[in-house]
Amino acid sequence: MSRLALLLAGGAVLLLGLAQLFLPRIAASRISSRLGRYGTVESVSVSAWPAVKLLWGSADSATVRAGSLGLSPAQTAKLLWEARGLSRISMTAASVREGPLRLSGVSFRKRGQALFAEGRISAADVRSALPEGLEVQLLSSEGGEVEVKAAGGLFGVRASVDAVAAPSDGKLVVHPVGALLSGLQLTLFSDPHVYVRGVGARVDPSQPSSYRLTMSASLR
Repeated sequence: MSRLALLLAGGAVLLLGLAQLFLPRIAASRISSRLGRYGTVESVSVSAWPAVKLLWGSADSATVRAGSLGLSPAQTAKLLWEARGLSRISMTAASVREGPLRLSGVSFRKRGQALFAEGRISAADVRSALPEGLEVQLLSSEGGEVEVKAAGGLFGVRASVDAVAAPSDGKLVVHPVGALLSGLQLTLFSDPHVYVRGVGARVDPSQPSSYRLTMSASLR
């Protein structure tokens, strides 16, 4: 009985050792495969202790480095929800096309349920993402909101209108400033699993013709 117990214990230790060696690699390969549907993935590493919890979709951390990616907002939200079992995610990408927006130098972090993303967008890419005939100028950004001056056709009005992009009940919306148009609102992003908490924008000091955009959110 003692020998049998020792053999069983030794076998358990061996299995745990093999799991610790191979399961993180398998998980990294799966992440690379899923993200690779949307572009180029350069490297993925996964950490989990004990590694067997990967079998239940949980992990301590993942580090991802990507090249060029292209996703819709709905696809991004789906990937975030699939990664809810990862406690920490650190990701960088050379460029990401998020719907009509093309961002470069993108970084993304997940800490628990909290999400934070940042990227740079050029003035030319801003114009390309907007409807024809519409121009925007950054006025200010504070308190998780961004105020711009929009010139052209917005909210059915051909004029110059100050507008604010801000979170509202977990959605990202934009609405004009002023009593006459206060009831108008456009939803820029909405997903049942992602609760938007704030957005920001500032002129990139290293590239004055570009802007740094940020968004904070949480999974729900």
